[in-house]
Amino acid sequence: MTAPTARQMLNKVPEVTLYFWVIKVLCTTVGETFADNLNQKLNLGLTNTTYVMGAALLAALAYQFRARRYIPGVYWLTVVLISVVGTLITDNLTDNFGVSLVTTTVGFSLVLALVFAGWYATEKTLSIHSITTTRREAWYWLAILFTFALGTAAGDLTAEKLNVGYWKSALLFAGLIAVITAVHYALKARLNASDARHTSNAVLAFWLAYILTRPLGASIGDHLSQPTKDGGLGLGTVVTSIVFLAAILVLVVYLSVTKVDRIRDDDAAELEPAYRRS
Repeated sequence: MTAPTARQMLNKVPEVTLYFWVIKVLCTTVGETFADNLNQKLNLGLTNTTYVMGAALLAALAYQFRARRYIPGVYWLTVVLISVVGTLITDNLTDNFGVSLVTTTVGFSLVLALVFAGWYATEKTLSIHSITTTRREAWYWLAILFTFALGTAAGDLTAEKLNVGYWKSALLFAGLIAVITAVHYALKARLNASDARHTSNAVLAFWLAYILTRPLGASIGDHLSQPTKDGGLGLGTVVTSIVFLAAILVLVVYLSVTKVDRIRDDDAAELEPAYRRS
């Protein structure tokens, strides 16, 4: 690898803990409601909202890439912004260009599969415990972007196009995540933890759950913010966004102080050979 792609850093992402999943769902909810708030309440329109949030995301990514270690505030700000931009990508395709939700769901699924294929072909791992070079981090954030775009399309397809409804969609995606979690731990209990050939099970379970948390959070956000006549609770996008952003801020401050979600370098070093052989 060239010097820029081989630049070694401390791991740039958090450990997968309960805090990780809670903040991830909160971020996906904000991604849905905040995008709607800028687009509709402030009358920016989809195009202008996309420009504004796209610029903010690029600034956050620039700061994230320049850092040499995981910084909770910078990392989760980037996730919030990429959640908003991922939502806007799907909304632009469906609202401005008339692309159906079925097409966007299938299309983003294929694009995400290609991203994972390219990532694995170049790095031989999809593990978040190995985000220690600039190139791996680039693959990581590209995958994150398309998980949000895909999740937005899948969530809207289920809740609106298929008329499942917001809260039922949330229960559906939560149930799928529960099934993935149960299967993962059942396999983990049956397999020898020291056998490197089976470590890819955790990686697969993580990314499947990560994808599904996007439509889960979006369904929760829509259920809270949309008018009662449309099947929501009528809290509005402003109130919902403020409440969830405040919750994210509290958790991020806690993680910044306690550092309980920081991946230890010795753990990452031990896991890396196993992931590369799997």
